[in-house]
Amino acid sequence: MPHLVVSISGHGFGHVAQTAPILNLLHQRIPQLRLTVRSTVPLAHLRARIRAPFTHLSSEGDIGMVMSSALDIRVEDSCAAYRAFHANWDERVSDEARLLRELGADMVFSNVGYLPLAGAQRAGIANAALCSLNWFDIYHHYCGPKPLVPSEAEGSGRSEDKMIAAQIHDCYANADAFLRATPGMVMDNLPNLIPVAPIAIVGTNRRAELNRNLSLSGDEKLVLVSMGGISSRLPIERWPRIAGVRWLVQESWQAQHPDVVVLETLQMSFSDLLASSDALVCKPGYGSFAEAACCGVPVLYVSRDWPEAPPLIEWLKRHGCCRELTRQALEQGAIADALEEIWSAARPQAVAPQGVEQAAAWLAGKLDR
Repeated sequence: MPHLVVSISGHGFGHVAQTAPILNLLHQRIPQLRLTVRSTVPLAHLRARIRAPFTHLSSEGDIGMVMSSALDIRVEDSCAAYRAFHANWDERVSDEARLLRELGADMVFSNVGYLPLAGAQRAGIANAALCSLNWFDIYHHYCGPKPLVPSEAEGSGRSEDKMIAAQIHDCYANADAFLRATPGMVMDNLPNLIPVAPIAIVGTNRRAELNRNLSLSGDEKLVLVSMGGISSRLPIERWPRIAGVRWLVQESWQAQHPDVVVLETLQMSFSDLLASSDALVCKPGYGSFAEAACCGVPVLYVSRDWPEAPPLIEWLKRHGCCRELTRQALEQGAIADALEEIWSAARPQAVAPQGVEQAAAWLAGKLDR
């Protein structure tokens, strides 16, 4: 019985959104496949997305970036976290290799922690990454070496940043493959890059059921508001009421607004709720953008300083229906005009998530060998 050890970054839910449909399809094709999922993502969320049976281990295979909200990055704290993570890098990799041997891993599949890849490479275990981003490019953008000014000497901190960047890059470049999901960052510095089509779980439109349960008329609109897996909330209680619009919001926000419907009370998967909604309000994130485009749901988004955001936005503009919001407009709920714009715009044809099949087929072939 082949054993696939899967590492899923806890930096937002987009990493789960990319990985889960591939694991679900793999389980259909190889029912005897043994799965171990290593992640700091809450187990309830993993089980809601991954339908295949799996063993769960809490594990951190990457730093990601230290965030103060879904939109705000604590750059200095992030750089310090990377230095601490890499301070004893060789020992950390050896420990990871030992653990993978003890688990009896036949292959390591990572989205997109680089420590599991390094451990697999040291242990001689097949390994591959999949994601729309990689932490080398993210780290280099925020923490990497900056150009020297003529009067500046090469300091120890600058050398350490270069070493960390090189260590992260080598983990990805030495994997058997890096399956780059579309849309995604360019990653032309990786020699093992294999682009795959969009990846998404496409939910079922259950709007008629929601209308009955919520006593909605056919003219009322449901708008799903989600900022992803980073702990953050919007001040929904300060939003003005918009006639005929109801907001689907997660329970943890404790939003006191007369038009709020709490997601968890509806007993539907997030994918089904998205497919049943009239619009999605979010930040640029792979899971949100890809699933909305595959369901044909229009999107209002607030941008952020994140290197992955430009390719995601450019792709959604071509394949979906979207409008950008200012952060001030989002926080104040001044989005009525933007909603009317996307509801009156032409709807493009829904995107087919063919990357699920492509990635699963590649992994199945590797496991067969």
